[in-house]
Amino acid sequence: MKNNFEEATEQPFISHLIELRDRLLRIVLSVLVVFLGLSSYANDIYTYLAGPLLRHMPKNSTMIAIEVASPFFIPFKLALVLAIFICVPFILYQFWAFVAPGLYKRERRMIFPLLIASTLLFYLGVAFAYFVVFPLIFGFLTAAAPVGVAVMTDIGKYLDFVLTLFFAFGVCFEVPIFTIVLIWTGIVSRASLAEKRPYVIVGAFVVGMLLTPPDAISQTLLAIPMWMLFEIGLLCSRLFTPGNKPEDIDNALEYFEEHDD
Repeated sequence: MKNNFEEATEQPFISHLIELRDRLLRIVLSVLVVFLGLSSYANDIYTYLAGPLLRHMPKNSTMIAIEVASPFFIPFKLALVLAIFICVPFILYQFWAFVAPGLYKRERRMIFPLLIASTLLFYLGVAFAYFVVFPLIFGFLTAAAPVGVAVMTDIGKYLDFVLTLFFAFGVCFEVPIFTIVLIWTGIVSRASLAEKRPYVIVGAFVVGMLLTPPDAISQTLLAIPMWMLFEIGLLCSRLFTPGNKPEDIDNALEYFEEHDD
């Protein structure tokens, strides 16, 4: 009897591992296919990414490569990162398809929209960084160079810098999702979070100070969107209330009825 039980529990576990392996392979293959498609345009993509800096560099000034293999590897590194970035919706779908069968109906209805919204907000944060923040940052930094100092940025250092900012702004634009999840899970209530609004505003300006140059314009351009996104998350959190709901009870009863059979 014990052996039969162990076999019954081992088989579903192995099947889950096989499914996980298959989904990871799909993710790797999708990233590889997109990377191969982008690799022939790697130099053009890097030039486009460097545009906000190049437009503010002094006349006849260029970027440099201090490593021997940097001119070859750095554009391909960017192409790989961009391939992962493009495949994020497919990656999240694979993650969702793997965990969705184990969720209750109400949880599926809530988590799937949050995944879509978090992806769009991350993309929005990256676009905001490139089109709004980068021109301000590089305009300030190039203008702040002392007289007699030539602004010549290494292509590898530049890529690391912009990727860090892309990630930082993408995460900062997830504020509505963080707000909704905190309220949905019952960690904080909507009323208590609304009472902490002054601290949130101060925190947004502190984050803006840390991620942008020391000028009031760029700090404000990050802090105000973060504040507005917090308010949006607080507003949307009305749809997500913690605690046991009738749907949860019905789902739990359905679960036990299925497993009793």
